[in-house]
Amino acid sequence: MLHRSKGSAGGTGGGELTVPMAWLYAEYIADELLRTGDLMPPTSFEFRAGRDALALTIFLSDTDGELPGIRVVTQLETWLSLTAHDQPWHEWVREHMDRLTAQVRETGDPAPDLELAVAAWRWLQETELLAPDLDAVPGGGTVPGEDDAPKVWTPAWQLGLPLGHLAIHLF
Repeated sequence: MLHRSKGSAGGTGGGELTVPMAWLYAEYIADELLRTGDLMPPTSFEFRAGRDALALTIFLSDTDGELPGIRVVTQLETWLSLTAHDQPWHEWVREHMDRLTAQVRETGDPAPDLELAVAAWRWLQETELLAPDLDAVPGGGTVPGEDDAPKVWTPAWQLGLPLGHLAIHLF
């Protein structure tokens, strides 16, 4: 899971540069899926939430320690099932992040992939986005327009996950 590319660090001490290729690749795939679906402007927070949720799904579902490469299409069903509405995605991510963190502690190796995944996970949990309240009474006596619909602050992952799931469907 934690891939490394070694090269000259160009700094003192002859250290090795560890490139977070697994995370960057997962983020690239997620970005392409969302852009293809054309669901949100790429500059929106909603797009970022979808990209980060999908990137975490892609990164953490790579159980063989090797990203799918040209086999991305064969992984779409797996990612669809993991991001489905009735799945405990939040708990699944937490369990996989804890497992990876424990592995990194045991080995003591640098883990820039995991660091980026942890940062994305933290952002998804701690950031709230204003989204339509899907539990509100429809209409409330009026016919609301898009701007008039009731809204609620929602954790970014709860908005990004269905967006990512829909992007996979549209791909």
